[in-house]
Amino acid sequence: MHDISPNHPRYHSLLLRDKMAQAYHEGILADTALIAHGRGEAFDYIIGEKTTPPARKAIKTATAALLLAESPVLSVNGNTAVLAADYVVELASLLKARIEINLFYRTPQRVLKVEEVLKNAGATDVLGKEGDDYLPVEGLEGPRSRAHPQGVHRADVVLVPLEDGDRAEALVSSGKKVITIDLNPLSRTAKKSSITIVDNVVRAIPLLINETKKLKGCSRQDLQGILNEFDNDENISSSLNLISQYFKRDEDS
Repeated sequence: MHDISPNHPRYHSLLLRDKMAQAYHEGILADTALIAHGRGEAFDYIIGEKTTPPARKAIKTATAALLLAESPVLSVNGNTAVLAADYVVELASLLKARIEINLFYRTPQRVLKVEEVLKNAGATDVLGKEGDDYLPVEGLEGPRSRAHPQGVHRADVVLVPLEDGDRAEALVSSGKKVITIDLNPLSRTAKKSSITIVDNVVRAIPLLINETKKLKGCSRQDLQGILNEFDNDENISSSLNLISQYFKRDEDS
């Protein structure tokens, strides 16, 4: 680990970067995971490294969808496990949701390491392990087509932080409500998902936890009302407008 001064203006971002690099050296992450994280960092910098009003609206809507779900599942890849395992486990517990490992560059060794990260965070029931049964997701090939019969395959609502576009699109096509957390509002994942939270997972998942605690006592009718008021395309446009304003500020200064 590098010695990062708490006085550095991007201290928290640098801590996350160091965490990712360490996880790569430990074999938890593929090298491409670092590229994906760096791309996300760039978008996070543009939105001011804070949760925006459109993201908060999407988080509230996502919480309503998860609370209404009959079979909610949190799909976890390597980056999400490294950055937010504790939060994922807490959220799953609150929602009584299943946790399923889903890796783009899947190897037995990496699956075991991600499973270990989740279990060290307190997870007791992890699906998608090496040797688990699985069924294919229609429209996908290779390791990303795997879905556990009691997890993603039967889920009606799936939270897929940092998902790839192909899988997000395939899950939506199969009739599932897909919630994603993606700092890039222009990604195919963002555009194809049912509810897109344009935010950093380390901020968004704790806010999902807080929102779950707030909304748990709401009636199904009230939760459905929150869902009905939400337009994902409109919300993504709001995030893009904020990014445009960021560049406009630079031009005007």
